Amino acid sequence: MTTRSATPDSGPDAKVVSVVIENGHALVTIDNPPVNPLSVSVRRGLMEAVKLVNEAGCKTAAIVCAGRTFVAGGDISEFAGPPPLPHLPDVLDTIEASATPFIAVMHGTVLGGGLELALSCAWRIADDKTKFGLPEVNLGLIPGAGGTQRLPRVIGLERAARMAANGKPVNAATFKEFGGLDLVFSGDPMQALASFRETLPARPTNTSLRTVEDADLTALKAEITKSAKGSNAPMIALETTALAARLSFADGSKIERQTHLDLRQSAQSRALRRLFFANRAVTRPDRLKAFEPAAIKHVAIVGGGLMGAGIAAASLAAGHRITLLERDTASAEAGHARVEAIIAKDLASGRIAEAQAAARRAAFFAGTDYTAAGDADIAIEAVFEDPDVKRAVFKQLSDVMSETALIATNTSYLDPNLISQGMPGPGRFLGLHFFSPANIMKLVEVVGTSVTTDQTMSTAFAFARGLGKIPVETGVCDGFIGNRILSAYRRQADYMVADGASPYDVDKAMRGLGMPMGPYELQDLTGLQISWANRKRQLAAGTWPGRYVDIADKLCELGRQGRGSPARKGWYDHSETAGQPDPEVEAMVAAYRSEHGTGQQAFTAEEIVMRIMAAIVNEANLILEEGIATSDTAIDIVWTEGYGFPKHLGGPMFWAEETGMERVREAFAAVEAQSPGSWKAAGVFKS
Repeated sequence: MTTRSATPDSGPDAKVVSVVIENGHALVTIDNPPVNPLSVSVRRGLMEAVKLVNEAGCKTAAIVCAGRTFVAGGDISEFAGPPPLPHLPDVLDTIEASATPFIAVMHGTVLGGGLELALSCAWRIADDKTKFGLPEVNLGLIPGAGGTQRLPRVIGLERAARMAANGKPVNAATFKEFGGLDLVFSGDPMQALASFRETLPARPTNTSLRTVEDADLTALKAEITKSAKGSNAPMIALETTALAARLSFADGSKIERQTHLDLRQSAQSRALRRLFFANRAVTRPDRLKAFEPAAIKHVAIVGGGLMGAGIAAASLAAGHRITLLERDTASAEAGHARVEAIIAKDLASGRIAEAQAAARRAAFFAGTDYTAAGDADIAIEAVFEDPDVKRAVFKQLSDVMSETALIATNTSYLDPNLISQGMPGPGRFLGLHFFSPANIMKLVEVVGTSVTTDQTMSTAFAFARGLGKIPVETGVCDGFIGNRILSAYRRQADYMVADGASPYDVDKAMRGLGMPMGPYELQDLTGLQISWANRKRQLAAGTWPGRYVDIADKLCELGRQGRGSPARKGWYDHSETAGQPDPEVEAMVAAYRSEHGTGQQAFTAEEIVMRIMAAIVNEANLILEEGIATSDTAIDIVWTEGYGFPKHLGGPMFWAEETGMERVREAFAAVEAQSPGSWKAAGVFKS
C-alpha cells in the first residue's frame, strides 16, 4: 500500500487531498471541513492526485470525502475576486481525460461544484440518502465548471434544465432513475466501492463527448419565469443549459464560464452572497460560542391554534417529544387535529415515510393538565396576544417546571420583561417569535429580557437551529425587528390610500418590486385582528406615532378580518373566488377621504414603491441606531426570511445602498411632507 499526500504537509493547503494506492487502485480523499468546498487548495490537490494515480498506472481512482458530506459546492469566499489557479473547469477536464478512470463515491450533499466534480468522473455511486443539485441560482449565479453542459449529457436536457434553473436538489433514487448514478448503496461506502470495482462496467464515453437530444422547454420557461419573481439567474441557467443541444461541449462551456464570471459581479449575486454569509453570522452570535447549549428533548407548547400547532409540528419533525396544552378538552382536541393534519399532509406529499409519521404521532400528546410539562426542557406559549393571558400561562408553567427549564413567549409585539416579571428563575425567560405557518417559515426572532442569561440564549439559538430555523437576535421594542418595520410599512401604505392611492394599486406596485404580495393582501392572509389589537393598545397607551388612519379598524368592526375569518373578507372579497377587489372597501375608502378632506393626490407605481421603501429603510435605521438589531444584515435576514422581501434584492438595507441613499432621502422627504409629525427621522435622513 502506498500513501501520498496530494497537498503539502504544512501550511494552509496541508493534506486536504490525500492519495492511498492499494492493489493497483487509488483512493483519493478530500478532507476540507466542514463541507469539503472546492477551494483552491482542494483544486491543487486534485490536480496533483490525477498526476500521482496516472504515474502509478492505477486501474481506477475513487474520490471520497471525509466528514458528513461529499463536496457541497465551491468556495464562495473566492467569488468576490478573480478565481485563483487552477480553475475548476481545468481540474474537471483533467479528471475526465485521465487515463486512470475516476469513480465518485458520494454521501451527504453533492451540490454545485460537487456535482460538477462527480459528472467529470467515469462512474458515480452514492449512499441512498445522498442529495444532488445545482443550487447556484440561489446565489444569483449559474454553474461555472461545466454543470450546465455535462448534466444534460448525462440525464437529458429537460431534467438538467429544471435542476439548473430551480436549484432544488433531488434524492439518490431519483438521480439514479434519471441516469445520473451507476449504483445506489446502503451501508459501508468502502464495501460498496470494492463490490463495484469487482464487476466494473466498461468505461463509458467521456461525458463531454456525448450528444444531447433537444427538448421543448416552453412550459418549463413559463414555470421558471413565474417562480423567479424578478431573479435573473434561473432563466439564464435554463437558457445556458439549452445550449448543450446546439453547441459542442467546449463552446457551451466557454459561454457558461463567462456568464458565471459576469454574474459574480451582478448586484443580485452580491445581494444573495451577502445574505448567505449573514445567515451564518446571525444564527451563531460570537458571544454565545463560549456556552454549551443544554439538551432539549421534551418541548411543551401552550396553545394549539395555527401558530402553536405549527411550532409543535416543527418540533416533532426535529425529533422532540411534544406536550401540547390547552385551556379545555375541546381546544386540546382541536390542537391535536391541527398537528395531525400537518403530519398527514407531509405523509401524503411524500416528504416523510409512514414510519416517520408514526414516530411523530407517538411522540405527541395534547391535553389540559400543566403537570404534563413538569419535565419539559423548554416551554413555548402561543396563546392570545394579551399580556395578562400570557402572564397567567407563564405562572402555571413556572409552578410545575424546573427552574433550569426555559420558558418562552411567542409574542409578536409585547415586552417579554413584563410577561415574565416576578417569575422564579428570571434568567431562563425569553421571547421566541415564530412566523406563521411555523412548520414552514424559517425565521425565529430570539428576544432576550434584561436578565436573560447567555446560557439561555445559547440553548434557544441551538434549539431553533435544530428545528431548521434561522434564529436572529433582537432587542426589546414594540414589534421587535420585523413587526416594527412592518408597522411602518403599513402606516405609509395607509397614508397613501387615505391620500389618493387605491389599496389594490399599492399591492400591485409592491408585487412589482418582487414582494410575494402587497401589504393589504398580506393583512388578509395573516388576519387583520392582531394588528388591530396592537393599534388599540398603542392608542390607549398614547404611543401611536402621529397621523392615524382608521379604515382597517372599520373593516375589523364589520367582521372583515381577512380570508380566514367567517366573513371571508378583509381588504379583498375571498367569499367566492380568491382575493377579488371589493367595491364596499372602495366605498369605505372614499368615505374616509370625504370625511377628512384627503384623496387629492395621485401616486405612480414608482412613487408608491419609493415612499414605502423609504419608510421601511428609515425604521430599519432607527432600529439599528437603538441597538435593537445587531447589524444591518440582521435586518435584511429578518425581512427576507420572515416577510418575503426579494432575496435577490438583498433586503431593505442592501436595496437602499444599491438604489442610492440620495434617492431614498428624497423619497423620505416626500413621506414626511405627506404626513407631517408622523415620522421620527433616522440619522441618515436628517438634514
